[in-house]
Amino acid sequence: MAIKTQWILGCVGVLGVAVASAGGDETPEYWRREGKAALQRAKQLTPIVTTAKNVILFIGDGMGIATVTASRILEGQLRNQSGEENVLSFERLPHTALIKTYNTNQQTPDSAGTMSAIVTGVKTQAGVLSVNQHVVRGDPVSSKRTQVATILELAERAGKWTGVVSTTSITHATPAACYAHSPDRAWEDDSFMPIAVRQTGFPDLARQLIEFPIGDGLEVALGGGREHFLPNSVPDPEHPTLVGRRTDGRDLIKQWMAKSGSAFVWNSSMFDAIDVSKTKHLLGLFSQSHMAFEHDRVASGADEPSLTSMTEKAIRLLSRGKQGFFLMVEGGRIDHAHHFANAFHALTETIEFASAVEKAVALTDRADTLIIVTADHSHVFTMGGDATRGNPILGKVTLNGLNGKPAPVLARDALGLPYTVLGYADGPGYTGPSIQPEGPKHGPHFGQGYSGITKGRPDLTNVDTAHHSYLTECTVPLAFETHGGEDVPLYADGPSAHLFHGVLEQNVIFYVMADAMGLLTEE
Repeated sequence: MAIKTQWILGCVGVLGVAVASAGGDETPEYWRREGKAALQRAKQLTPIVTTAKNVILFIGDGMGIATVTASRILEGQLRNQSGEENVLSFERLPHTALIKTYNTNQQTPDSAGTMSAIVTGVKTQAGVLSVNQHVVRGDPVSSKRTQVATILELAERAGKWTGVVSTTSITHATPAACYAHSPDRAWEDDSFMPIAVRQTGFPDLARQLIEFPIGDGLEVALGGGREHFLPNSVPDPEHPTLVGRRTDGRDLIKQWMAKSGSAFVWNSSMFDAIDVSKTKHLLGLFSQSHMAFEHDRVASGADEPSLTSMTEKAIRLLSRGKQGFFLMVEGGRIDHAHHFANAFHALTETIEFASAVEKAVALTDRADTLIIVTADHSHVFTMGGDATRGNPILGKVTLNGLNGKPAPVLARDALGLPYTVLGYADGPGYTGPSIQPEGPKHGPHFGQGYSGITKGRPDLTNVDTAHHSYLTECTVPLAFETHGGEDVPLYADGPSAHLFHGVLEQNVIFYVMADAMGLLTEE
């Protein structure tokens, strides 16, 4: 998805009001007509109670309700609408619920514990993968004792084809929880493991993906993280001056290729050339670490496929499985952008995530495919300021006057300074000198990051808050913005989708998926 940055900048003028405004057809009769139409659609909705041949689980990592709302508005504004009336693709799915996200040991959760709850049906600690809450963090012996079967493992046992797709490293917490069991989410390759743990022979997450012991292994694994699969003596195929991280000498890509019908790709042209009718196992690792943000991928011409194209390829390959398939797709860099307090990238990643969902809906039949869209957790991301209708979502606030029309000047705070619609409760966007970290685990340098504490706020009058490198203001100064602890939304359609309703514990998602596919045991 190419983000029309120029259009966004054009909308953030002196007044901070979007050029586009609400449609003139929003009369009282319009609202009556739309309300009645929604009522009729709801009355005609009937549950699909047949067995699901396929399940596609979409995880927007860190995609809380404020993220969904702001992304919806931005997508609409990119279409020259005011934005508020827009609907993201997955918001059209008919069944919804709110999901409680806490870990067994944390009020505000992490991705490892939350994703483990989703894919195993058992809530657990933060920082561990698909083991129960009695695991001892960092202890490989207790990890083996506390393993819990995942929905992907159950699908493989049932003869279904399986896959994981992510814009992060494929060994990152969310995808890894589907196929691996570990007392520490950080053990993406053996170089991250303590020497004592390595000596036990406990497999790191990359090894667990390649050596997956059930059925004939995963059919699809697409994402970033080549460094975790290559020895520290083997040059990276894209960047020959770089080498892998592995200290055990294993070339896991060669191990993958030893399987019959296997293929490995690391760039867009190789990916596009894959014939899914002739490929049984597809491994795509498109970056040393995490994949590029969607805006940056397009702007820089990065040799990586989009999340939408990876989702399409995965579905077309997995659809060849006669018993059906299970696929997990993660928009993982929504989370990373929020940690950097970069609302632009968080929202544009969410829009691309919605595009991937739209593609999945188009490629499948709701009569036999359960599609679930949710988040593992939220972020301390806010939207407010009493902005007028159509206010640029990435811009500064303009209030309405007493006449209900936009004021001719930007709104001012108690210090006399303009402020933005979006904000963070904590993070690097605090007043002071830049200290934004940079590196393979954190991503590129985004504009102005802050640590030095000074009084007052910056004057944003002449600051382009819609720029892709702008760090949105934060209230509490932290090197990285934190997760939020509130409930996250879930959207679903297909067989058993009607079972999602009300407020649910996160682990319930597993039971609906397993029951929908007829894989739920009495244990």
